[in-house]
Amino acid sequence: MDPIECYDLRGLKCPLPVLKTQKRMAGLRKGTKVWVETNDPLAVVDIPHFCSEQGHHLMETQSVDGGHRFLIERG
Repeated sequence: MDPIECYDLRGLKCPLPVLKTQKRMAGLRKGTKVWVETNDPLAVVDIPHFCSEQGHHLMETQSVDGGHRFLIERG
């Protein structure tokens, strides 16, 4: 199994975490998983909404020190 890449978006504020995640996911093949880390407080709403709208699977959400991590599988 390939290691899961972690995309560090800490320090970016809305809407940049979603826009950068969208661009990154577009370059991945279907079924690829990526962790997205952010400290933007709006990401807990924006990332799940983005996944739902774009057909990606939000597999896991974690609270981490100062932010959140999202495990997303490209749909």
